[in-house]
Amino acid sequence: MKEMRQMLSDIEWEVKLTRSMIGKAALSDRVMAAMKQVPRHKFIPKALREYAYQNGPVPIGFGQTISQPYIVALMSDLLDTKPSDVVLEIGTGSGYQAAILSKLVRQVYSIEVVEELATMARTHLHELGYNNVEIRTGDGNLGWPEHAPYDGIIVTAAAPHIPQSLIDQLHTGARLVIPLGLPYSAQELMVVEKKPDGKIETQDVLSVAFVPLVEGRNTSSSHQPDRHNPM
Repeated sequence: MKEMRQMLSDIEWEVKLTRSMIGKAALSDRVMAAMKQVPRHKFIPKALREYAYQNGPVPIGFGQTISQPYIVALMSDLLDTKPSDVVLEIGTGSGYQAAILSKLVRQVYSIEVVEELATMARTHLHELGYNNVEIRTGDGNLGWPEHAPYDGIIVTAAAPHIPQSLIDQLHTGARLVIPLGLPYSAQELMVVEKKPDGKIETQDVLSVAFVPLVEGRNTSSSHQPDRHNPM
């Protein structure tokens, strides 16, 4: 598909543009293969599918969007997963990020605060045969302790601090990829690694713009509306 090839090319261009910030000149072959295999247009409202493979966010309803392909690819790469891993996603949104992760790991658990979005994401994933993704509606700040510890956790909303519950649910040596910062102010995409002594090591990656990670149910979604904004 011509549009898919252009999206992949745009991701590669963005990686080169930001290589001094992200510390790499290319994303992993596994991640790029996953980006190629997942039909992004299936996670976008029919009226907006002409924009499906552009390197930008697209509205999905409830004031939310499907994330920019470059950011989805970068966060997936930073998670540094293996095929045998079990990962947690905070902020299901349309289900697109979960679909990408499903190609990279054994099992994906995903939490969405907006019940309607969670329902739509389940429908998308089921229709496309992504059977290793389980979604529930709830407060992402609390994680999903029943299936912990996780081999990686990815958060698609900005938190003012790293939720301790997510650190507690992370395997030793595993990574948490999360944007930190306040709404409408400076935010930084960070990689957090849990060390054997329980301490965490953090790495700033890229300046970004995400909606806030919210508490409770049936408020606003935890998926980001904006593309990255490298400083």
